[in-house]
Amino acid sequence: MPPNSFYFLVKEHSLHASKEHGSPWRNFVSRKITWRTEMNYGFIKQFVLAGMLVTIWPIAADAQPPKTAQLYQQAVSAPPHSTARPQQGPHGGTLKQVGSLQLETVLSQGGIALFVFDRDGQPMSVEQGRGAASLRIEGNAKRYRYDLLPDGKGGLTAPVNLSKIAGQQIEIELQLIGLSGIGSLPLTLQEVATVPVSELQLASAAIARQKICPVSGKPLGSMGDPLAVNVQGKIVYVCCAGCTDAIHSNPAQYAAGRPKILISSATAADAALIAQQKVCPVMDEPLGGMGQPIKVLIGEHPIYLCCKGCIKKVQAEPAKYLAMVYGSAPAVVAEGSDQVRPGIFKVSAIDAPFVAAQKRCPVMDEPLEAMGGPFKVNADGRAIYICCPGCAKKIAAEPQKYLAILAEQGISAPTIR
Repeated sequence: MPPNSFYFLVKEHSLHASKEHGSPWRNFVSRKITWRTEMNYGFIKQFVLAGMLVTIWPIAADAQPPKTAQLYQQAVSAPPHSTARPQQGPHGGTLKQVGSLQLETVLSQGGIALFVFDRDGQPMSVEQGRGAASLRIEGNAKRYRYDLLPDGKGGLTAPVNLSKIAGQQIEIELQLIGLSGIGSLPLTLQEVATVPVSELQLASAAIARQKICPVSGKPLGSMGDPLAVNVQGKIVYVCCAGCTDAIHSNPAQYAAGRPKILISSATAADAALIAQQKVCPVMDEPLGGMGQPIKVLIGEHPIYLCCKGCIKKVQAEPAKYLAMVYGSAPAVVAEGSDQVRPGIFKVSAIDAPFVAAQKRCPVMDEPLEAMGGPFKVNADGRAIYICCPGCAKKIAAEPQKYLAILAEQGISAPTIR
């Protein structure tokens, strides 16, 4: 039944009843119809008002933005906070103004030092001061805490060996007490700095990247300590003094720090060397099995390949394939003078190319830098690099076992002189 059917049914009944029962019933029904009409009018009025609100609301919303939108516009248009750029202090560190004091933080491979100055830049005594430094290395969630104590030279210092994280960015939080001018509350200072890299570390990294002498093609360190030569403003390392003259005579040829690589087809004059080499160092296939061998001259050393497809690999890693072909004469390194424990030595610049070649500890099969290394040990007159001093005992007990592990990986351990 439609919604209004009941209303019309009542109306018909009321008209019929009025005829039968007279005016009293007619009056009652009339009042009923009047009430129904007023109710319908009120409903229509509410419906129209609701429609008007729906139509007007978007306009009002556009005219007056919400408070959050106003705050957002204020935040965007607000000028950024000005930050004072840190200045360099008299000790080469970072100088910052904190309240009425100037604090200089000095970061070195030997630890952390803090110096305090007044507003005019005059040094202040820190003999009554104490502090703590909390360090976090970038990419590592762990924090390391060190005490800052007076060193008797005008600073608060925390002597700690940071050479292992040289070149890495660290976050430092300093908390200080007992300084004149800060009252009883601790003073907090936060810094982001990089541990400086030493000249020796820079040289070691450069030797590890270069790997081989650009003149002779021999591994750097195989003829003693590599020598640095300035070639057109760039440092290039050579294996011995005899190679320096060649660089000076033709600097443009060796400026890249890589040996000159010449490629040609083998000739009858190469037959004896091909017979001696026998197989291709890239594919381990007999030379001549895929046609005329390819001759690759790396510096002064020829290498023969089975096909042209092997050339790119030799060009990308010449030191690797030189070692595979000429590995019968191992390189020579010094045992070392910086001894960590009996028979365990710290590495030096001369070890860099061999550390780069070995990469992993033969005992733990971990990267050599994973546990504070690399370190060097003597294994029957040959140098093996390890990740931590704890691996030295196993190599001392079975030196040939670990030399064989390296040999299986194509690594020839250098001889210790």
